[in-house]
Amino acid sequence: MLGLLCMTLFFIGCTTAGTPEPLSEDVPVGIVGGHSAPQGKWPWQVSLRIYSYYWTSWVHVCGGSLIHPQWVLTAAHCIHQRDADPASFRIHAGDVYLYGGKELLRVSQVIVHQDYVHASLGSDVALLRLAEPMRSSANIKPVKLSSGSLEVTQKDVCWVTGWGAVSMYRSLPPPYRLQQVQVKIVDNDLCEELYHNASRRHNRGQRLILQDMLCAGSEGRDSCYGDSGGPLVCRVAGSWNLVGVVSWGYGCALRDIPGVYARVQSFLPWITRQMKRFS
Repeated sequence: MLGLLCMTLFFIGCTTAGTPEPLSEDVPVGIVGGHSAPQGKWPWQVSLRIYSYYWTSWVHVCGGSLIHPQWVLTAAHCIHQRDADPASFRIHAGDVYLYGGKELLRVSQVIVHQDYVHASLGSDVALLRLAEPMRSSANIKPVKLSSGSLEVTQKDVCWVTGWGAVSMYRSLPPPYRLQQVQVKIVDNDLCEELYHNASRRHNRGQRLILQDMLCAGSEGRDSCYGDSGGPLVCRVAGSWNLVGVVSWGYGCALRDIPGVYARVQSFLPWITRQMKRFS
């Protein structure tokens, strides 16, 4: 999650995240409050990489979802600039271990939503076109996009996944295995009320949770720094549907402050147009 405290680059260094400390065996390792994901359970999950001269390697900055053999959906705030060079990014797919030695995939096109300014102002989505289509396998498979008529509620079974921090002050420890946590959907109006309360009404008169956003999570169960751009999926009618893209929030897994996601349903026409335009 982007958060209002820190950007997602916790693997490269983040003053708010602090210095990672080793975890004892009895501490739950999570996204926040989750556990390790089995290989192949979330075959659409990818890692977005940028090159770090400090580490002299391609490092994880955000998550993403494979929505087509040649297209990845992520958060616009993960890209940082509208005219970003596609050669600046790589995609890691097909392995729950973040640095498992898989060949990184090149990106040929970067498309940031034209209305994006800041995650908290909405339109926090971006598309990455891969230089070559991925071959489908048990560990690599596109996720189904939620339909325009799909309505998810707190009764639906929903999960968020990623390689992000396990708390606001602790990054995911080696061997950097993909984490998963089940979260409940929070109604937008309730989420709006919770965020206004959390901001101590400094934003009175301004709506914080927009129509193109979706809220999910609870105290101790949430996405966090480094999970940005990753998938929130819900199981509907026997199949997993991509309903959200990890976007922003106040901190991670705090009481009465759910995570905020870009609502995929709101961007279906835009996604379809861009894929047709550049395919």
